[in-house]
Amino acid sequence: MLDVHDMVGKFVDIPSRYASHEELAAVHTPSYIQLIAGTAGQAYYSLDPDTETTADSYDTAKLAVGGVCNAIDAVVAGEVRNAFALIRPPGHHAHKDEAAGFCIFNNVAVGARYAIRKHNMHRILIVDWDLHHGDGTQSIFYDDPQVLYFSTHQYPYYPGSGAVSETGRGQGNGYTVNVPLSAGADDAVYLKIYKSILEPLAMAFKPDMVLLSAGFDIYFQDPLGGMKVTPQGFANLTRVLMDIAEQCCSDRLVAVLEGGYHVTGLAKSVKAVLLEMRGETRVTEAQIQQTLSEADHSRDALISRVIQQLEPMWMVF
Repeated sequence: MLDVHDMVGKFVDIPSRYASHEELAAVHTPSYIQLIAGTAGQAYYSLDPDTETTADSYDTAKLAVGGVCNAIDAVVAGEVRNAFALIRPPGHHAHKDEAAGFCIFNNVAVGARYAIRKHNMHRILIVDWDLHHGDGTQSIFYDDPQVLYFSTHQYPYYPGSGAVSETGRGQGNGYTVNVPLSAGADDAVYLKIYKSILEPLAMAFKPDMVLLSAGFDIYFQDPLGGMKVTPQGFANLTRVLMDIAEQCCSDRLVAVLEGGYHVTGLAKSVKAVLLEMRGETRVTEAQIQQTLSEADHSRDALISRVIQQLEPMWMVF
């Protein structure tokens, strides 16, 4: 997709690098990092029923994390306005000390800690629109008020977490927001949730950077999911995030690839996001309102439940 004539030359290539042990250790335990390092050169190693490594997986996973860090650096330095880290393996199921769901290191979580430590940021917003709940990301920041984690996901479904009642712990109470969706949510439903819940929260939180766990398994033909989001729907959500980044943090938005298992749909949807991020397309307020007008009311009770859960911590609704 990136090599097709209408996309060539439109983007700045940001080189990747190997994440350092210290960068990984900001999120993962030393023993877990050593476990993954020990798989290097081995033809096969099983980490969990869904997650395995081959000889090059350790290096590849370090390149994925390093790519996110370099993307953050480029945005902070003003070399680019925003960035999309097109990386694999994905990361949002990886916990501090265990792999899961195809994920080895938690790319977006390391990126958040990197932005806080390297660039002296105080508040990071992580938005996760992947089909599956980012249980690893949630657990890493569950008691951390510096990171606001917002997830929409199919529920009940793998990995089983992400109920409305999961809102954080201790000082982090209220900084985890879950919107668990039954199958069938479409462009209008997702946009309504983003406008009704995420946008007011983000404006109150005022992040220094927005990170996106961009999973494309909510695409309407994805074989693993039951959602109905189109490429235009992804562009709509990207516009909401870009508006938040513009108003709160000088456009600082970095997307990080997570899931997505319909190859053609993945390419079409990533393209829609990239063109919106680049400004070549721009979803207008009229288009936003038109899409919102098409939302049915079947999810209104869920939206109300999420808001009621958050109201004691966030006086913005």
